[in-house]
Amino acid sequence: MKHTAGPLLSIDVGSREYHTEEIDDVLENYIGGRGVGTKLVYDRTPFDVDPLGPENRVVFATGPFQHATMSFTGRMSATSVSPLTNGLLSSNAGGFLSRNFTATGYGAVEITGASDDLLVVSVTDEGVEFHPVPELEGAETSATCAYLEEEYGLAEDHNVCIGPGGENLVRFASLMTSRERAFGRGGLGAVLGSKNVKAITFDGDSTRTVDLPALQMDVHREAATSDHIMRRQGTSSMTEFANEVEALPTHYFSELSFDGAEGISGDRVEEKKYRKGTCSACAFACKLPTKDEERDLVTEGPEYETVMAFGSNSGIDDIVDVMQSNKLCDELGLDTISCGDTVAAYLAAEDEFGNAALIHETVEKIAHREGIGDTLAEGVARCHTELGVENWTVKGMEFPAHDGRKLNGQGLAFATSNRGADHMYAEFYPLEYPLVDEDQMLEPAGLEGKPPKVVEKENENAIKDSAVLCKFSRNFVSPERLSTLLDAAFEDLLEIGGRVVDMERRFNNERGFDRADDTLPYAEDLPGFEEALTAYYEARGWNDDGTVPEAALEGGAPADD
Repeated sequence: MKHTAGPLLSIDVGSREYHTEEIDDVLENYIGGRGVGTKLVYDRTPFDVDPLGPENRVVFATGPFQHATMSFTGRMSATSVSPLTNGLLSSNAGGFLSRNFTATGYGAVEITGASDDLLVVSVTDEGVEFHPVPELEGAETSATCAYLEEEYGLAEDHNVCIGPGGENLVRFASLMTSRERAFGRGGLGAVLGSKNVKAITFDGDSTRTVDLPALQMDVHREAATSDHIMRRQGTSSMTEFANEVEALPTHYFSELSFDGAEGISGDRVEEKKYRKGTCSACAFACKLPTKDEERDLVTEGPEYETVMAFGSNSGIDDIVDVMQSNKLCDELGLDTISCGDTVAAYLAAEDEFGNAALIHETVEKIAHREGIGDTLAEGVARCHTELGVENWTVKGMEFPAHDGRKLNGQGLAFATSNRGADHMYAEFYPLEYPLVDEDQMLEPAGLEGKPPKVVEKENENAIKDSAVLCKFSRNFVSPERLSTLLDAAFEDLLEIGGRVVDMERRFNNERGFDRADDTLPYAEDLPGFEEALTAYYEARGWNDDGTVPEAALEGGAPADD
């Protein structure tokens, strides 16, 4: 089986010490990316760790596909214990960082401890340097990137950094890379902020060799010649389609369609697109560099989830207003989904849907924890009672689009996801819209027969996140092709993916998560939900209370077990 290579580089920013450890057995068994990150966090982090304490760690890792010349491989993974969900969580980001990370020669890099000074940590194939940067306190993403290029000669594709949101421990703060790409979900920017690390740079000339089959060039060629609408509009192409089938959350989840959808549609985004945008090695080029000359606004996006959160869910029908929200989140280092939903909750409480000026002012306040922003920076699960609104989260994570009240299997997948309400954990919605071939389509209504498929999709996506492979490759990398590329039977890959999911769940079980957390705000309105949840546990071999039997895991125990 193909896997990434190289030792673990462990960096303690409190003591400013570092060392390497061989992790060949972990790489061989978990491929790379999310799998390796999950195994390392599981084995090396106390079950009772404070997500914002020095014992928590962030593990960065790529996979074997970052050694390819294939499209859909410009991504990497970060894994930690989330200050938003309080559980073990992996997030990944696109852009251009992954190839510069592999050039350091390390299989994974972990950051632990907490520094007294705000730091830039410089990682190369020759070692680590620690640079105090008090002058970067409060700096936004673009200013930080400009500083790193001027001081160290490293462009934005060599660094991962935090904005004011991360420094101020906003629970949904992002890790930013390539200026506008985000490790968005779960608040890992706050974890780095708690360690007083403003940025980490990666550079070197020690890329290791991972031989991959010639099939990679077929995938690359097909991506380059595809006429898929996402090449023009990215995921924003989903907006009007989701609206038509009534799966577009609107006015803080009180409605499922939006009268103003045309004004925030993929067509409106495409009108603002001024050039092509892509990730490293990818010919699909689905990114969205956009600008509005009247407002002197240049950003990347918005993608569909941002359009939902800051558009329909906030009552906004002007794409430029959504672009402005997107720009603010990128500069301030905030997850657009969680931030947009939290702002929408505030708008619902204040009866201010559609107030773009208030939205932009509130985003700024959240990042700096000023006034109402200090309350909202905690996320919906922690502030909904004070606001007097319903708690639209799963395990503390705010909802994306693809509403499970319409797409019932996706609803179940939101509930079971160890990451919380994350559409990419199982990525079930394409089967129900549908966005797949006829033989894969599922009726959106009902849950009968869907739990085993949710399990399969979760396991498959755990492998893609370990490889690391963009989820938008689904029309180009079939299970058969994935098996060929990784030189392993697909069933064996699913088994590895299942072990990753088991580890995440077991770690979270030890932190108090059980069946009661696998729920939805509308669970009582989904016929057969509890029966489907039981069937899901049975398919996974878990206990009926949503916990993982010890026998399901193969070795490895946290530091305090």
